[in-house]
Amino acid sequence: MADTLELSHWINGEKVGGDRPAESLNPSDTRDVVARTPDGTPADVDAAVQAARAAFPAWSEASPEVRSDILDRASNLLMERREQVGRLLSREEGKTLAEGIGETARAARILKYFAGEALRLHGQNLMSVRPGVEIQTYRQPVGVFGLITPWNFPIAIPAWKAAPALAFGNTVVIKPAGPTPATAEALVAILHEAGLPRGVLNMVIGRGGVGQAIVDHPGVDGVSFTGSQGVGAGVAMGAAKRQARVQLEMGGKNPLIVLDDADLDRAVAIALDGSFFATGQRCTASSRLIVQDGIHDRFVAALAEKLRGLKVGDALDPETNIGPAVSEDQRETSYRYIQVALEDGGRVITGGDRPQLDKPGWYVRPTLIADTAASMRINQEEVFGPVASTIRVSSYEEALEIANGVEFGLSAGIVTSSLKHARDFQRRARAGMVMVNLPTAGVDYHVPFGGTKKSSYGPREQGFLAADFFTQTKTAYSWS
Repeated sequence: MADTLELSHWINGEKVGGDRPAESLNPSDTRDVVARTPDGTPADVDAAVQAARAAFPAWSEASPEVRSDILDRASNLLMERREQVGRLLSREEGKTLAEGIGETARAARILKYFAGEALRLHGQNLMSVRPGVEIQTYRQPVGVFGLITPWNFPIAIPAWKAAPALAFGNTVVIKPAGPTPATAEALVAILHEAGLPRGVLNMVIGRGGVGQAIVDHPGVDGVSFTGSQGVGAGVAMGAAKRQARVQLEMGGKNPLIVLDDADLDRAVAIALDGSFFATGQRCTASSRLIVQDGIHDRFVAALAEKLRGLKVGDALDPETNIGPAVSEDQRETSYRYIQVALEDGGRVITGGDRPQLDKPGWYVRPTLIADTAASMRINQEEVFGPVASTIRVSSYEEALEIANGVEFGLSAGIVTSSLKHARDFQRRARAGMVMVNLPTAGVDYHVPFGGTKKSSYGPREQGFLAADFFTQTKTAYSWS
């Protein structure tokens, strides 16, 4: 087994925190302790916020080239170490090694993208209705941002929150998810190695109380959160109570419609990727497969055959297709929803049992459930595991109505050869992101990310639209 890391908080450019009572375990082999970590307190959060506030004037007034160069250096360092960091990610989170390395490379590209955006902030020159008066708008940094990040993308999401915040001149306090602190710490360490000044980026490790202390702290000007809808609602209320900016990404129950005219092989490949890869632990996963009558039985049989061929195993084994769930709770959630679906009348086509491996880990067999109705809990509530259910429909209109019939609206997909239906779906699907003949999971790092309804709240993440959250617009009048 690899060595156990001894992690600390990062506050004012230094590693602090003595006792390490908490542990991060390898979900592929729970005998392996990946890291020992401190359990942060409100006092740690306060120290981090004070450091961020002290660093803000110099960082916000620095040349954008300074910020750009640091992010660019960090990107290069992370890309050079993508296999090392990706292996750590897979060991700690449970993604396959290929997925872990791929996510690390994505984080490096996010840093590179925002290194460029640091130089491209723009405003407007506007005509006044008054002769001789000139008007300009321009963007300024906001202040200190608290970033509360999830475990399912433990380096990509911290990167896509921290990179724009830093690029546009803000300072940061980040709380990584409890199961994956070592991966987030690797990113923070690389940013400091790249030359980030003391106090600009701080990290406090800990449980939910750390996140609450960030939300409640009067020195935090904005909070960006990714996690569950229930926790996100509390974050929004806490931030709004003291008029801090807030941005939330809170999951999905994403539909994939497969019409009779779809290419069967492509439809199966799209569902396999979107529903089951990354152990189904993606907020953009296709958990509802809405399939038209004429192709339904062939689609279910072909997808089940593919699923039976997947290897469930240790994330670091190059032959593994599906790694473990991140935690015992997450594993049990999947099996609990499988049982609920059976009690409601669903039928397991493949999976549903517990894999027996030669090591203790939180493994889940990829499971396909048929004969479900749109109103069943399995089709209304987020499972966040390698579990997908099929809903049989007779028409495109019925499929669209079911696709839109949940409280979430993050990503939605359709597989069809009909341009008419594809275009109509793009317009009428109630989701922030729409995929035609592509998996619902898998988005580019330089374009806006976010959903509708209870999936998202506040400005979009990623791409240049990140500037809407991480900057404030000033309007300047002058008379000459």
